Amino acid sequence: MSLLTVEHLTIARASGRGEPLVDDVSFTVDAGEVVGVVGESGSGKTLTGLSLLGLLPDGLTATGSLSFDGRELLAQSRSEWERTRGADIAMVLQDPSSSLHPMLKLGEQLTDHVRLHLGMSKTDARARALELLARVHLPDPERILTQYPHQLSGGMKQRVSIAVALACDPKLLIADEPTTALDANLRTGIIALLDELRRESGMGVIFVTHDLAMLSSIADRLYVFRTGHIVESGRAERVFRSPEHPYTRVLLDAVPQIPWPLPKEIQQ
Repeated sequence: MSLLTVEHLTIARASGRGEPLVDDVSFTVDAGEVVGVVGESGSGKTLTGLSLLGLLPDGLTATGSLSFDGRELLAQSRSEWERTRGADIAMVLQDPSSSLHPMLKLGEQLTDHVRLHLGMSKTDARARALELLARVHLPDPERILTQYPHQLSGGMKQRVSIAVALACDPKLLIADEPTTALDANLRTGIIALLDELRRESGMGVIFVTHDLAMLSSIADRLYVFRTGHIVESGRAERVFRSPEHPYTRVLLDAVPQIPWPLPKEIQQ
């Protein structure tokens, strides 16, 4: 059984006006698998991710089925959603400057999170926060706990955001354009970190991006979104080698040629 099974997901305006923003989308995510969701801005990628957290913007509704770890997410009550978010399903956003509270020290943001979901004492929560910062390869975790987000670089803030997302050992992580604001070296580091963490923990990862080249180094399977529909899907190797849909070929033509299989030094 897949960790997540999405069947016929449709996201539309509650008023019923206009075309659905996401139309009859179906896909699965297995434990320990990285599923790449790729497409241009406005194709429905982020809305699909938000629906898995019950965080669609006001005025939008989701129908279909979101079966996660044996339960139907769309049937959850508000309190059940609150227990699911951050604990079983977590999300890393593309801009850590907006996802981290600018007025709270990073220690508070990490410890409050685990105390809420895991019921830890202050002492245990602090120890957990230090462990998480070390896990995402941040130097001097003790100092970072005393700092505010603006005191860190963009790459360090994104690693803190990942630490917050991992705090409760979620079974599913949604990474929504997590490297957009970073330079090439930092992007490579974040991708390698996510790959390492999913291999260690066995969590499923949905990696949302517009960059097919980026997914070539991490994704096991790909789903290509266009105007709210999935126009192509399959194992990453097959899609990169022989894309079937014209839109996928256009996306691949827009980036430098991707060798497949990847050289061993890149895979490592």
